[in-house]
Amino acid sequence: MSTNPSGDVPVRRIDRILAFMSLGLLVLSIVSFFAIMIASASGADMSTGVWPIVGVLVYIAPIVAFALLLAVLIMSFVRRARANRGG
Repeated sequence: MSTNPSGDVPVRRIDRILAFMSLGLLVLSIVSFFAIMIASASGADMSTGVWPIVGVLVYIAPIVAFALLLAVLIMSFVRRARANRGG
């Protein structure tokens, strides 16, 4: 894998995809959190419809986003180490 003239390792498509997926999951989790707050304040029945899924999403999405971010970080460290070794 060739490097840029500045010496940086190029960003691959999978890195961008994983980073944007992580960001999207975090935004989705925050929007879901505020939707739950607004719906419960307005007296919605939180045990029916899509609300149980939205409630679980608030707990699961940040964990998955963190795992995706860790994967991007580990892949970039491995790629940078391989580039510095010359292989």
